[in-house]
Amino acid sequence: MAKILAVTNQKGGVGKTTTAVNLSACLATLGQRVLMIDLDPQGNATTGCGVFKREALPTVYQILIGRSSLADARIATEFGFDILPANRELAGAEVELIEVGSREYRLRDALASAAGDYDFILMDCPPALNMLTVNGLAAAQAVMIPMQCEYYALEGLTDLVATLKKVRANLNPMLEIEGLLRTMFDPRSTLTQQVSSELEGHFGDKVYRTIIPRNVRLAEAPSYGKPVIAFDRNSRGAQAYLSLAQEMLDRRDGVVRAHAGETADQGVDA
Repeated sequence: MAKILAVTNQKGGVGKTTTAVNLSACLATLGQRVLMIDLDPQGNATTGCGVFKREALPTVYQILIGRSSLADARIATEFGFDILPANRELAGAEVELIEVGSREYRLRDALASAAGDYDFILMDCPPALNMLTVNGLAAAQAVMIPMQCEYYALEGLTDLVATLKKVRANLNPMLEIEGLLRTMFDPRSTLTQQVSSELEGHFGDKVYRTIIPRNVRLAEAPSYGKPVIAFDRNSRGAQAYLSLAQEMLDRRDGVVRAHAGETADQGVDA
């Protein structure tokens, strides 16, 4: 059965889409069967995988309103994983689902038929607690929280943890935090180091040892419609996400080992 993860943070610009796309590609590179679901109407994860969102039909929107099945909507990318695409139509789903019964569980029910087809299902959630995010959290077994090591990120994390408690209480009692991922990491910043230490002190093993550095190639890859591992495999960004993928597999299999991206001495470069 698939491990279903919601990549989420109510704060925008923390690397959710970057993580969903690149982690999907790296897990696929390591031999895993992966489905990535784009739950953001902006469709950035869709274009980041080389899929033209204006031409992608059906999408997650049609699945949520019951006009299509997952089997009909998923697209095989050239990078070894499948994607459920999204485009601007998805913005209307929240309004259309208002009077629909069990609207919070539409995605969960759609995934039930395909859970055996994959090892991992990753959902790129929008930076808001709306019906799309709620569907993602109701369908997920756990959440991955990308975050920058800065003061406002700690405030946002507090709000997110409170939200997850409400979701557990009302919609999905099995939901847990899979891990916190430090992104856009700049080791030259004292504040970054301090916040990183606070996260480790408070959340312990929930903080991934792998750290994602600020990296030029990570920023450039989406404009070419490619995950960074297909754009520049030797870049620090690609190697960091490969390390994260391996760390996730090690956690699943109970393996303890060192990872290339676990230290904070990664500079800001290509």
